[in-house]
Amino acid sequence: VHLEESGGGSVQAGGSLRLSCVASGHAWNDYYKMGWFRQAPGSEREGVAAIDRDARTTYGDSVKGRFTISRDNVKNTLILQMDRLKPEDSAMYYCVADRWYYGLLANEYKHWGQGTQVTVSS
Repeated sequence: VHLEESGGGSVQAGGSLRLSCVASGHAWNDYYKMGWFRQAPGSEREGVAAIDRDARTTYGDSVKGRFTISRDNVKNTLILQMDRLKPEDSAMYYCVADRWYYGLLANEYKHWGQGTQVTVSS
């Protein structure tokens, strides 16, 4: 399974960004659970959001009400819509997937993308 993120960049506080992740590989199917994690320099990885095949979602407390995760099972694409961004949202954002696990524990996800950088200035 290969995951490729895009959509990161720089934005001012209060702005929005939309991250995308395309999944591919012969083993890929839409039963995979997917999610987003982030990691800022000197900080631990933090679970941002997760979604399963049936669009059940869960969010980290710091992003609830501001971020929205969604997926397009036909296009094998995961989306993270980030609104009302704050400087503390600045981090490398990673797309993740696992055939069995759904949730916000980083060590449970088998597949990780290379990451896309998000920078929010005040």
